[in-house]
Amino acid sequence: MEGCPSLNDPNPVDLTNCDREPIHILGTIQPIGFLIALTADWIVARSSANLPEYLSLYPEQIVGHPLADLLPAPVIHDLRNRTAMLRSPDAIERLFDVELTPDAGRFDIAIHMSGGQIVIEGERSSGEIGDVTGMVRSMIARLDQCGDMLSFFREGARQVRALTGYDRVMVYRFAADGSGEVVAEACKPGIGRFLGLHYPASDIPTQARVLYTRNLLRVIADVNATPVPIVPELDEKGEPLDMSLSLLRSVSPIHIEYLRNMGVDASMSISILVDGKLWGLFACHHYAPRCPSFERRSISELFAQMFSMRLESRERQQTVEFERRARDISDQLLGAVASDETLLRDPDWLADILTNAIPADGVGVWLNGSYAFSGITPPTDDFRRIIRALNATAAGKVFATDHIGSLIVDAEPFAGSAAGLLAIPISRSPRDYVVLFRSEMVRSIRWAGDPHKPVDYGPNGPRLTPRESFEEWKELVRGRSRPFTASELRVAETLRATLIEVVLRLADEASAERQRSGARQELLIAELNHRVRNILGLIRGLIRQAQPEEEAVRDFVRVVDGRIHALARAHNQITEDHWGPAWLQALIDAEAAAFTEEGDRILSEGEPVMLNPQAYSTMALILHELVTNSTKYGALSVPGGTVKLNWTCNARGDLLLHWRELNGPQVAQPSRKGFGTTIIERSVPYDLGGEAAMRYAAGGFEADFCIPARHVSKPRDGGAPRIHFPRAPHGHREEPPTDLLKGQRLLLVEDSLIIALDAEDIATRLGATDVMTAASVDAALDLIAASPPTVAILDINLGSTTSFAIADALLEREIPFMFATGYGEQAQFPDQHRGRPVVQKPYTLENLARALAEMLG
Repeated sequence: MEGCPSLNDPNPVDLTNCDREPIHILGTIQPIGFLIALTADWIVARSSANLPEYLSLYPEQIVGHPLADLLPAPVIHDLRNRTAMLRSPDAIERLFDVELTPDAGRFDIAIHMSGGQIVIEGERSSGEIGDVTGMVRSMIARLDQCGDMLSFFREGARQVRALTGYDRVMVYRFAADGSGEVVAEACKPGIGRFLGLHYPASDIPTQARVLYTRNLLRVIADVNATPVPIVPELDEKGEPLDMSLSLLRSVSPIHIEYLRNMGVDASMSISILVDGKLWGLFACHHYAPRCPSFERRSISELFAQMFSMRLESRERQQTVEFERRARDISDQLLGAVASDETLLRDPDWLADILTNAIPADGVGVWLNGSYAFSGITPPTDDFRRIIRALNATAAGKVFATDHIGSLIVDAEPFAGSAAGLLAIPISRSPRDYVVLFRSEMVRSIRWAGDPHKPVDYGPNGPRLTPRESFEEWKELVRGRSRPFTASELRVAETLRATLIEVVLRLADEASAERQRSGARQELLIAELNHRVRNILGLIRGLIRQAQPEEEAVRDFVRVVDGRIHALARAHNQITEDHWGPAWLQALIDAEAAAFTEEGDRILSEGEPVMLNPQAYSTMALILHELVTNSTKYGALSVPGGTVKLNWTCNARGDLLLHWRELNGPQVAQPSRKGFGTTIIERSVPYDLGGEAAMRYAAGGFEADFCIPARHVSKPRDGGAPRIHFPRAPHGHREEPPTDLLKGQRLLLVEDSLIIALDAEDIATRLGATDVMTAASVDAALDLIAASPPTVAILDINLGSTTSFAIADALLEREIPFMFATGYGEQAQFPDQHRGRPVVQKPYTLENLARALAEMLG
C-alpha cells in the first residue's frame, strides 16, 4: 500500500507534503523495464535512461525520431493496432512475447495514453503464457464454493498468493471513515500475522486512492532499487510526464521509508472496486525483492476484477435478502395496524417488529409530543434532548450514529445503555420519530502502531516521517455502539415509508373524516348548484321560447328574464368557492351589472370583507330586492339618480352597511308592505341575529344593516379583488354580433330540450348557418361521423355520463370546441382537456358570444 504516516496529534504538523505529494509525476521509473513516450504522430518524445540495457538504443539517439525508424514494421503495426483499441482515458492495452528488435530478446508490452502522448512500457517476457482462461476459471470456481464472506476473503488471499508467490497477501477493506482493516490473510509460516489490524485513513493519502481507482495494479519490485530517470524530464512546455497509468512508475520516498519500517522489500497491490468505488485492496508483501512476471500480474489483475464482481454480487444478494425480510416486516406491520390501530402506540410490539429487521437493544417512540419506550433507552430528559438535536438534521432522512455523544453533549452518563441510535422520521411537521438504540460495545481495536504517536521530521527533507512502529497497539474504545450498516440504513428507509403511511393513517384519521365529510358536502353543493343552474336555464328557456305577441307582455318577459339572470349570477358567487366565504364587493358588482348600464350608478366603498355562506345568501336576496326596487321606483329609475353603498366594521368586528339613494324621485312609505320589503326589513335580524332599519326620507330611500362579526371575515393580505361583471344594457336589450358564427356548422350537445332550444336560438342570432343538436354521446358521435361540425359546445354532464368521449373525437379531428357546465368550479376534466374554454350555465347571448369569440380568435 502506497501511503503516508498516521497523524492524529491535536496540533499536527502540516500534512501538505504528504497529501499533495505529486506521486504521479516523480519523473522516474523502476529498473524492471523501460519506457518510451511518443507524440501523437509517433515521434519519440521521451525515453527512460535505461533503454540501452534492453534495446541497445540511447535516449539521445532516438528522441525526435519516428519510432518506425527504430523498430520493425510488423512491430509498429501491432503497436498501432493496440493503440487504436484504447477506448477510455484509463485504458491500458497489453502485448505479450513481442520481439522488438533482433537479438534483444522478447518483451511484454503495455500501452496507454498520457496527456496526448502514447506511452509504451516494456519488460522482459518470461514466456509463461499458458491457459489463462482455464487458470482464472479454476480460481473463480474455488471462490464460488465459499459459503460465507470470511471464507470468500480468505480464499481470495490464498489464490493471489498461490499465483504471485508473495510472503504475505492480505485482503484490506476500507471503512466509511477511510481507515482500513485486514479482513483476510494468507502468509508463509513464522512471519507473524496482520489479520484484524487497523490502519488509519492517513496511511493512504487521497492522491494514492485516486490512482488505485485508475490503475488497478501497482508493483514495487525492490524498495532499495535505484530509480531510472526519464529523458528529458520536462517537455517543451516545461511539464513532466504524467505517469498515473504507468506500470513502472517509481516509488515515493515517503512510501519507501514506510515499507522499510515494516521490513518489507517488495510489495504489490491490486484494487478491489465495488459499484465503481474503491472497496479495498489485495495487499501483497515480500521480505526480499520480488517481481512477478508481467503475465502473472496481468492474470492477478483479471482475477481481482472477477473477485470484485463476485463480491459485488454477494453483497447485493445479502442486501436483497435483507431488504426482502424488511418488506415482509413492513407488510406485517401494515397488516397488523390495519386490524388494530392501537398497536402503533404499543412500544413493546413496535420494538419486537422493528428489531427483527434492524437489531437494537431499545426503541423510543416520539409522536405528537408524547413518548413511549421499550427495552434499553436513555432517560426521558435525555431522550427529549436527542429529539431536539434530531430536528436539526436533514428533514425526511434516516439518521444513524454509533456515537450519540457526537449528537448531544453530556451523553457519557447513559452511554453504557444507549451509545448509538438510528432515527426514523415518520412525519415532517411536527417531527415525529421512531428511534432504535444500541448499547455500548466496549471493544479493543488493534492498530498497526500507535495512531496517536507524535510526529517528527524525518530523513526526507521537509517531509513527515512515516509511522516507525508496526508493533500491535491496542486502543480501548468506549461510548460507541456497533455501527449501523448501509444495508440497515436502506431497510430503515423502507420502514420509514411504511411507518409514515401508518402514522398518517392514524394521525390524520379525524382530518380525513372531516375531509370526507367536506367532500360529500361539496359534492352535494355541486349537484345542487348544477341543478339550480339547469332550473334557471330551463326557466329562461321557457320564457324566451314562449314569446307572446303583445308588446306589454314582451316587456314583462324581458324584465323577468333579466332578473332570473341576475339571480343566477348571485348564485355563482355563493357557490364558486366550495360554499366558503365570498367577497361582499363581488355580490354588489353582480347585482349592479344585471340592472344598470352605467358603471357609476351604484357607488360602493368600504374595506375588503368577506361574508360566510349564510350571510352571503341573505345579503344576495336583500341587495337584489334593493336594486330591483330602486330600478322600479327609486333613484335608479330616473336619469342622474345614484345609489351610495358604503360599509365599515366597528370595534367588535360587526359589519355596518349603509344604502343611500340620491337624486331620485320623491318616495313615500307604501300603504302595503310587499314581500320584497319584508325581506329587506326582517332577513338580517331573523337569519343572522343582526339589525336592520329602513327610512323613506325626502331625499330618497335609506337602509342600514348591522351584520354580526361571526358572519364576517377579513383577508390576511388586506386586498379584495374587484370583480368586473359585464353590464347588460338597460332592460337587457342585447345587440348580438350577428356574424360571429357566420358560415359555421355548430354541434350543440345538451340533454335538456328547452335549454337546447334556447341555445339554438342564441347560436342563430350569432350567425350560425347550421345548428345540429344531440342529447347523448352516441347521437353526437353519429353526427360527427356523418357530417363533421366546424365548432361545438358540449354540456359536460349528460345524465349519468359525460361528454368527454365526444371531446376526444373532436380533438382527434382538430375541431374547436368548448364545454358548458352547471357545476362551476367543481367540474373535473381529463388531462387532455384541461384548459379548454368553459361557459357557465344558464346560457346567455353575452356569455356564449364572449366564450366563442375567445375560442375562435
